[in-house]
Amino acid sequence: MVVSLTGQILALGGLAILGLLVNRLLKLELTLACLLCGFLAGHGIGAIGFDTGIRAHNLQEIVFFIILPVLIFEAAWHLKLQLLRQWLGPVLILATLGVLINCFVTAGFVYLGIGHPQGFPWVAALLTGAILAATDPIAVIAQLRSQNAPENLTTLFEGESLFNDASAVVLFAIVLSFATQSGGSQESSYLQFFATVFFGGMLSGLLIGLVSTAVVLIIGKPASTAFVLVFTAFGSFYIAEHVLHVSGIMAVMSSALIIRLLLVEVEATVAEGVGFTWDWLGLFFSSVLFVIMGLVITIDMFQERWLAMLIAIAAALVARGIAVGICGLLTRPFTNTIPLAWQILLTWGGLRGAIAIALVLSLPVELDYWWTVQSMVFGVVLFSLLVQGTTNKALINRLSGP
Repeated sequence: MVVSLTGQILALGGLAILGLLVNRLLKLELTLACLLCGFLAGHGIGAIGFDTGIRAHNLQEIVFFIILPVLIFEAAWHLKLQLLRQWLGPVLILATLGVLINCFVTAGFVYLGIGHPQGFPWVAALLTGAILAATDPIAVIAQLRSQNAPENLTTLFEGESLFNDASAVVLFAIVLSFATQSGGSQESSYLQFFATVFFGGMLSGLLIGLVSTAVVLIIGKPASTAFVLVFTAFGSFYIAEHVLHVSGIMAVMSSALIIRLLLVEVEATVAEGVGFTWDWLGLFFSSVLFVIMGLVITIDMFQERWLAMLIAIAAALVARGIAVGICGLLTRPFTNTIPLAWQILLTWGGLRGAIAIALVLSLPVELDYWWTVQSMVFGVVLFSLLVQGTTNKALINRLSGP
């Protein structure tokens, strides 16, 4: 029996709640708890003939147009703008040059490691690199706060993650256009495509953010503010992607930041309680995303793609270290530089999570190598959760001092 769309939504929400219970009762990290619930449910209910109807080929719109806008807007809303201004230079270097270095180094190691140009061409390696360039240090930030780490370090983690998510998604879209041959045919057109998508998304987000801010101030009620902002998150992404054909992620991020900046003076009145709205929305959708990952993980991945997973894990770690090291050197002219200890934390704490999962789940199954890429990304995310996430606390204790 295949369940309806309503049944699928209820099933995902129920499994996310079950993940919250497992997190509470067994003290298991939340993302890992949700992933485990999804994995067990995916194999358990299949054994009794119950079909959720969730497949890799029907997840793209759910992930891209429903889950991603919320996660990006929520992350942007909670950034401390005053500290972000101080660290904007290092953040932008990490989120631009760092993403490119991460992508190409990862792609190079993966391509050479797999060594099968016919079955796994260079563009497949580039897709893998672009997906793994996006970091998601949610668990690390929670650990930083629990250890009373410097706010500057937390801001650096949050800001870099938010901006590099946007850069990685745009880079992913460009590489995917190569893979599907839907982009331009000349290098100059690729550069023009990147500029149009990236800066077009930023500009559209700023304009939408200004309009949304005006609407919020005219209505002047906290409940209405929450509604308008949630609508803005989804609307800015949809308008950018479907109407303007620019980056939806950049649109969501820039709209969130401009609204946050303009509403900071009236946060206690017009925007009262809005942060709580984004807290539960972010919690729900990130939990659902890891449940989905658990549902689509198969034992076959580990049996048939275990070597590719190991190659991807090693490549991702080395590439992250190289990218952070180079960017660290380039921040020396700035007032705020990245100390060596913080570079180590950024390298080991650069977990891959929600955004990487969202991107790999949106891969067209028509690509011959989509399952290999998905297996590798899942392997890296699992390593992030099981190894990096669980050992980071001790590293933070030793290295997070000023």
